[in-house]
Amino acid sequence: MANHESDDEELTLSVSTLDALKQFYAERDARAEQFAKLQAQAEEQHAVGQAKPFSMEAFSEDWNESQFWYSDETASLLARQLLDGATADTTIAVVSAPSVFVALKNILNAGGSEKLRPKLLLLEHDNRFAVFPEFVYYDFAQPLKLPAHLKGTCDRIICDPPFLSEDCQTKAALTVRWLSKPPSSSSSDSQQQPQRTRLIVCTGERMQDIVKRVYRFFGLRITDYDPVHARGLSNEFYCYANFESADWGWRYEQGQGQVSG
Repeated sequence: MANHESDDEELTLSVSTLDALKQFYAERDARAEQFAKLQAQAEEQHAVGQAKPFSMEAFSEDWNESQFWYSDETASLLARQLLDGATADTTIAVVSAPSVFVALKNILNAGGSEKLRPKLLLLEHDNRFAVFPEFVYYDFAQPLKLPAHLKGTCDRIICDPPFLSEDCQTKAALTVRWLSKPPSSSSSDSQQQPQRTRLIVCTGERMQDIVKRVYRFFGLRITDYDPVHARGLSNEFYCYANFESADWGWRYEQGQGQVSG
């Protein structure tokens, strides 16, 4: 008869394994608690205009989903570009760049008057961001599967396509074009250039030929500002825009493919 004594012995784990499990569960519970507080904060702010700053710390990055949050400094700088000159009639769309959205929320909350606030939209695949009322579920693989009332409504857009592939970049550009307002003149002067949607696209340096092609309508160019990610990024990252600002100029001379130095 086989000896089953070993089957009756209680399975035990090493001290190091137990400690690792305890740390894992403690970190998981801490993130869950932090996220619950964030959700309550978002709901309270929406109800009463509470202005406590939000933080991206509650949203851990998922590298499998190509999530790489900007540093606070970069997120705030990009948010300021979108807010410059904005009014209550302005609509700002943030496509796949939630750290910029959080920076926008914090800047607007610190600014005071609700009457002067532009409308914000966050188009994002990660349903954790549904804690914000401005959240719109977005899957770049279905670039036009969005609420119909949003078509042609956005004055300012920032887009950070999640993957460095031609397919992802092209489909994200379809979304941007669909969201953007048609060009319009701000005066009766027929010689004035039509105003186009203010656009920022942040993506890898190796995407530059694709970016210039798929955003040709917007006149994007490479700026001399280098976005910084909170945890670093191995790929060289560029900021493309169709406008200059106090924080950036053009990396290349107009009409040339050479670095201006």
